[in-house]
Parts: sequence; C-alpha cells; structure tokens
Amino acid sequence: MAKSSAQSGRPPLRQLQTIVDLLETPSLARIYAYLLQNGPTTVSTIISELDVPQGTAYDYIHKLEIADLARKTRNERPYEYDAEPISLTLSTNGHTQTITPALIAAVARRERDEDINVYIERHGLDGLATALEYAGEYVDGTVNHRIAARELDLSPLEAEIILQALEPVVDEYALHE
Repeated sequence: MAKSSAQSGRPPLRQLQTIVDLLETPSLARIYAYLLQNGPTTVSTIISELDVPQGTAYDYIHKLEIADLARKTRNERPYEYDAEPISLTLSTNGHTQTITPALIAAVARRERDEDINVYIERHGLDGLATALEYAGEYVDGTVNHRIAARELDLSPLEAEIILQALEPVVDEYALHE
C-alpha cells in the first residue's frame, strides 16, 4: 500500500515549493548552504556569520525544517540544525535538469557576487545550472574556458568570468554531489 505524504513524514509538495524558494531567494539559499557546509550549528551562529536579521533566520530555519531540508540535531537549547543534501531531477519537454546543493550555493552567492548575479540575469537559472556543470569540468581540467564558451554560446571572456566565479562553489560542494 502506498504511504501518504503525512505517513512518510516528507511533504513532497511543500519540499518542492521550498526548493523553488531556495532558487528564488538568495538569503534563504545562503542559510541552507551554510547549514550544509557548517552544520550542525545554532541559529545565533547563523545570524552572526551571515549577518541576517534574527526573525529572518528563525523563519527560514523553520521553513527548511518543515520541508525536511533541515533537521534539529540537538533537542535542548540552544538548538542546533543541520541540512539535508538536495538532489532533485526535473524533466520537461525532453530536457532534464538536476537541482543540487552546488546550484543552491551558487544562487546563495548571487547577492554578493556580481558576476554570478549578472550571469543569472542574462541566462537564467537553467543557464547557471549548465555553467555549473562546465565549471566542474573546468576545475577537473577536462574543459577550458574556450570549450565552455563554445558549448555555452558565450564569449570566451564571459565563459572565463563565470567559470572562475563558480570554481569555489564546485570546490566546496564536490562532496555533496
């Protein structure tokens, strides 16, 4: 017999909505990425390290917890939280895209990295996800910026800029892929 989402403990539509919110809200993405890299950690640490308002931090942690993307790892105060790695593959009209922790981390950098922000404005999140795949190959040394430029239909300069901007994301999130 199939389990309902209430029985399995995982609310799939709420989780999907929260993943969409992670892609649209860089500050939420920053908190998720921080938890994934540094958890378990307290909300007060998140507030001080990420310089986010207290109310926002608690609201976002609660949102992630409800969607099963974060969990409380300590049941006495101060509570500590950790994040669950995301891997969601979407297929539409013959195109497949996977949402990964690295993609969320790249979105999280949007507010503080003008190169990533401009790239998203020009090429959208799908373009960023594809550039992130090439950034992985760039870091591995299997692709250079000229090959990536040709494949992404970019100028060599724009390819070099986005690959260098995404290089730290690839390095930091290789374990979660």
